[in-house]
Amino acid sequence: MFSFFKSGKSEPAPVAVDETSTAAEVTPESPRLSWAQRLKQGLARTRGAFTGQIAGLFGVGAKIDEALFEELETVLLSADVGVEATQHLTDRLRARVKKDKLTEAEQLKSALKSELAELLAPLEKPLDINSAKPFVIMLAGINGAGKTTTIGKLACRFQAEGKSVLLAAGDTFRAAAREQLAEWGKRNNVEVISSQGGDPAAVIFDAIQSAKARGIDVVLADTAGRLPTQLNLMDEIRKVKRVIQKAEPSAPHEVLLVLDANIGQNALTQVKAFDDALGLTGLVMTKLDGTAKGGVIAALAKKQPVPVRFIGIGEGLEDLQPFQVAEFVDALFS
Repeated sequence: MFSFFKSGKSEPAPVAVDETSTAAEVTPESPRLSWAQRLKQGLARTRGAFTGQIAGLFGVGAKIDEALFEELETVLLSADVGVEATQHLTDRLRARVKKDKLTEAEQLKSALKSELAELLAPLEKPLDINSAKPFVIMLAGINGAGKTTTIGKLACRFQAEGKSVLLAAGDTFRAAAREQLAEWGKRNNVEVISSQGGDPAAVIFDAIQSAKARGIDVVLADTAGRLPTQLNLMDEIRKVKRVIQKAEPSAPHEVLLVLDANIGQNALTQVKAFDDALGLTGLVMTKLDGTAKGGVIAALAKKQPVPVRFIGIGEGLEDLQPFQVAEFVDALFS
């Protein structure tokens, strides 16, 4: 019923970079940019919607008054920071103005950067995969969010950390998903357990049993993409989690929801629905390089504070990195 894909000894195939990405093109003649530099470039659209407009508010000589706060609220909302997070930030800034007796708008900009970092701080919780063996990661998300690609990148990352990895192609309803995961298996030289049209829970169960028998460190379990409004499919993903727990009572050790940053405020709805169904332990925010809506991370921090384990700003293997608040805020304000 199940099939195993395993590559040969060849080197991993290069991963194509999406031509629409804002990440810098890498050529033999140009040195590889650092993550901080790529993050700054990747957040260019969000920065334009966010600090690009803020720069006009906080110009030299600008004074702090109610009109400035009203304009600031508009800017924050336009960057998809959300109503609650915007209210939180402006309330905190008003308090700072009184407490620290701020008078210049430039001072307010520095205060905003500090308050945003404080708001986002609870989301920075790096993923630790050393607490169990195999460490089972269940991934969920709607079609098109970048879930399967994220699995491939995580497999590469964990291998670089010296871990053995097994992939479970639990999206049995979409042939393209199985084929895509099989390709990632070849690139990373890891096995993929798959089944054509079979029960996704059974595929993942088999993968965990295989990993336990062979001493594999990490199992990455793909699941079928679904909208949170598709109640029958949400029931099915609950079943997948229950079956995982039968295979290994302590699993899944991580339940990740992959979110496309382009959806903006809809991320709040998705996080709530999947959290209610599965009990999310972390988020992966992808495609931040293609949107001006990166401010939604602030909205999540205020309303749905599930840790953001990783963020993605491009198609390259190195363009998925752990979320670090200081780096993110610096990239927004630089």
